Amino acid sequence: MNILVTGGAGFIGSHVVDSYIELGHNVIVVDNLSSGSLENLNPKAKFYHLDIRDDKVEEIFKSEKIDIVNHHAAQMDVRKSVEDPIYDADVNIIGSLKLLQFSIKYGVKKFIFASTGGAIYGEQDYFPADEEHPTRPLSPYGVAKLTVEKYLYFYKEVHGLNYVILRYANIYGPRQNPHGEAGVVAIFTSKMLKGEQPIINGDGFQTRDYTYVGDVVKANLLALNYDKSDVFNIGTGIETDVNTLFRKLKELTGANCDEVHGPPKPGEQRRSVISYEKVYRTLGWKPEISLDEGLKLTVEFFKNKFAERSR
Repeated sequence: MNILVTGGAGFIGSHVVDSYIELGHNVIVVDNLSSGSLENLNPKAKFYHLDIRDDKVEEIFKSEKIDIVNHHAAQMDVRKSVEDPIYDADVNIIGSLKLLQFSIKYGVKKFIFASTGGAIYGEQDYFPADEEHPTRPLSPYGVAKLTVEKYLYFYKEVHGLNYVILRYANIYGPRQNPHGEAGVVAIFTSKMLKGEQPIINGDGFQTRDYTYVGDVVKANLLALNYDKSDVFNIGTGIETDVNTLFRKLKELTGANCDEVHGPPKPGEQRRSVISYEKVYRTLGWKPEISLDEGLKLTVEFFKNKFAERSR
């Protein structure tokens, strides 16, 4: 199949591209490299250095005869969305709408959408949250993701476009960008290996559902062959607080840093953890990499990367 992966040079998207290529699919990548990197890009993928909002993207749909769109390109920084909701909406809503319009126009069979299980539910009523939990996003980023989910329902009902929505927990692993505000595992690991001091926001007891990127890739593989339209949480159902994460990473990196706390970030969610029961029941997906194993793999990746750069 001809599969278009937006954000295919990014952290999660590049791993998805690798797995699709391994299966023998023809993969086309669109990425503006704002957070992605050419070193993540699979050499067997056909690459277009474009923003998803660019009208030239239509030419790709026209010439590449796309069967499936896997949409990972996004403005993914929650705090940036709070500071500049208009920019966030332009990328995450308008950019997605353009892809949906082209999908209808050029006969795309399925649209796989990377949504958020962290930001979409807001402060949870129960733990872990399932897909029926009320959606009360506390950031423009979460609002935008929910908006695109609603548009997908519209495009299915009115235009017959099948979709699979994957609501991700807090994804971590090799290739995660340590330079943004998002991705605490990458940020802490990078600072620890460089001998710098990581800062824990607030008291550090805020929890997240940390899910390894390799497990997320498997969900994107299963989505290819699912013939219905649905929404699935992709997480572990396990809460881990930031203080615990800090200590695990400190031990793995051998860092000699203190546990330093800074001011809390305004509007930061206190607890976030999602249930994977539905996707297990429907597609047979479950997380297979434990947090300890995933952190070990991630630290090894960053160690190797820093060793290569210092040669």
